[in-house]
Amino acid sequence: MIRLNQNNFRAVRCCLFSFTVALLYGCQYQQNTKVKEDVLVYCTEGSPQTFNPQLSTSGTTFDASSRTLYNRLVEFQPGTTYIQPALAQSWEVSSDGKTYTFDLRRDVKFHNNSDFQPSRNFNADDVIFSFERQWDKKHPYHDVSNLSYRYFEAMQLGSLIKNIEKISDYKVRFELTRAESPFLATMAMDFASILSAEYAQQLVSQGQPEKLDTNPIGTGPFQLVRYQPDAYIRYKAHPDYWQEKQRLENLVFAITPDPSLRFARVVAGECDVMANPLPVHIKASNEFSYTKVLQSPGLNIAYLSMNTQKPPFDNDKVRLALNYAINKDAIIQAVYRGTASKAKNPIPPNMWSYDQDTSDFGYEPRKAKQLLEEAGYANGFDMTVWTMSAQRAYNPNAKKMAELIQQDLKDIGIRLKIETFEYGSFLNKVREGRHHSALLGWISDNGDPDNFFTPLLSCAGTLSGTNSSNWCNQEFNRLIEKARSQNQLKNRARQYKKAQAIFKQQSPWVPIAHATQHVIINPRVKNFKITPSGGVYFEGVYLDEEFYRD
Repeated sequence: MIRLNQNNFRAVRCCLFSFTVALLYGCQYQQNTKVKEDVLVYCTEGSPQTFNPQLSTSGTTFDASSRTLYNRLVEFQPGTTYIQPALAQSWEVSSDGKTYTFDLRRDVKFHNNSDFQPSRNFNADDVIFSFERQWDKKHPYHDVSNLSYRYFEAMQLGSLIKNIEKISDYKVRFELTRAESPFLATMAMDFASILSAEYAQQLVSQGQPEKLDTNPIGTGPFQLVRYQPDAYIRYKAHPDYWQEKQRLENLVFAITPDPSLRFARVVAGECDVMANPLPVHIKASNEFSYTKVLQSPGLNIAYLSMNTQKPPFDNDKVRLALNYAINKDAIIQAVYRGTASKAKNPIPPNMWSYDQDTSDFGYEPRKAKQLLEEAGYANGFDMTVWTMSAQRAYNPNAKKMAELIQQDLKDIGIRLKIETFEYGSFLNKVREGRHHSALLGWISDNGDPDNFFTPLLSCAGTLSGTNSSNWCNQEFNRLIEKARSQNQLKNRARQYKKAQAIFKQQSPWVPIAHATQHVIINPRVKNFKITPSGGVYFEGVYLDEEFYRD
C-alpha cells in the first residue's frame, strides 16, 4: 500500500495531477491553466464492457453508460429507490395491472457526434426500437455486437411483454401477459435505457450497426468525447439536456484497477471521487484534509455459488455442509474490516420482505463433517472456486475471501483450488456455466426483492446465465412468480418469506456478507449522493468554485 502523510502529499498531489491532466488533455493543459478547476475526475476500477447498457450486467459498464449518457422512461430519485418521471412525463396503469401507457416528454434532444447529427427530438420510435431490439429475436439489431440481453432475459421480459404499441409520437403502450407489480421499477433499471432509432437506422445504411454500442448517442446529462480503453473516458456536459445543462462541464473516468493506486490518487488530489475503497483506505482517509468519506447501507450481497449441475453440489447435504464449514465472522473481520454484516438470506436486511426470523447456519465444522459423511464424502473431495480480479462494492478482496474459505474447508477434508480471472472473462465464463463454484455478488438495481430472486435464483435465470448456481426449484419459482403478480406489499412479502425458507433448505449458495457502501470524495465535490443500488451518478453534481485545492 502507498503511504502518504500531510508533509509530503502536496508535492505528490501536484505531480500526479499534472501528469494526468497532461495525459488527458495534452497541450490544452498548457493553454488553459484552469482545467483542473472545471474537471471532475472519477477513479473507476475498470473499463466498460460496452457503451450500451442493454448488453451488460456490469456495474462498471452502467457507471460509464446508462448513468451518464442515457435516460429511461422512469428513473429513481437521487439517493433513493422511489420512482420519478423521466422520458415519460406521466403514465397510466390499467385496473388489471396488465397495461402501462406512457406519455412521453416533448423537446428532448439527443447527443451528436462526428458521425451523427439528429434531425428530430426523442419520440415513441426510440422507445419502440430500444425495447424491440431486446424483445424481438427477428429484429435487425437483435444480434448486433454478438452479445446477449441478459438482464432483459433474466427479468423474464420476453414472456412478460405481449405487445408494444405506438399510440402517437408521444404515447407508447406496453401490454403484458400478466400483472407484474415490479414493472415500473424494472423500467427504471439500466438495461431499459433509451437509444436513438434514427442513429441506428443511419448506421445500418452505412453498414456499421455495431457502432451504436461503441459510439453512443443518448439523451443523458453527459455525452462521450473520447474513450481510451484501460486508460480513461472523457465526457462533457450535454448542452441541450432536457433537465438543463449540468453545472459540471467536464467529467473524466480515470480507469485504475489497483485500489491502492486509486486511493493514492484521491489523497493526492488527482481524482475527486473513489468508489469501493478498501476498508484500510476508509480508515486511512481520516488522516487527510482532502478526503471525505460518505457511507450508506447497501442493497447487496456477497456469496459463494455452488453449481448444482456439477457433482458433488447436486447433493443438498454437501451444500449444507459448506454452509456450516465457513467462518463468516472471520471473513467479516479479515476481508471487510468490520464494514459489513453477516448474510443469512439471499436478500439484504434493509429490504422489505426480509425474513428476520430465519436462523443462520452457525460455524460448526463437526456438523459439516457429519453431513459430508451422510452424503458419501467421508474423505472429502476436490473442488475449484473461481474469483474475479476486480474489487467490487460487495467484495473488496475476493482472492483473500477464497483463501479463508480454503482453510475452513481444508479442516473438513475438502481440497479447494482457487482460480482468478479478469473481471469480464470471469463474468462470461460463469454465465456459460463452466465453473464448479464461484465467489459472486449482487447489488439491487431497483430496490425490489424480485431483483434478487428472479435474476439470481429463478429457473429463467438458469437460461440467461444470471443464476450461477443453476438451481431451478419449481416451488420456489411458483412463489416468486405469485409475488410478482400481486400489488399489495403484505401479500408479496408473505410469498417471498416462504421462498427464503426454501432457499435455506436447499442452500444453492453460502450467503456471506452485506457490505456497507463507502465513497471517498474530495470536499470540493458537491451534491454527490450514494444510491442504495450502488454505482455512481454525476447528474446534479458540481465543483465548489471557491474551494482552494492548493
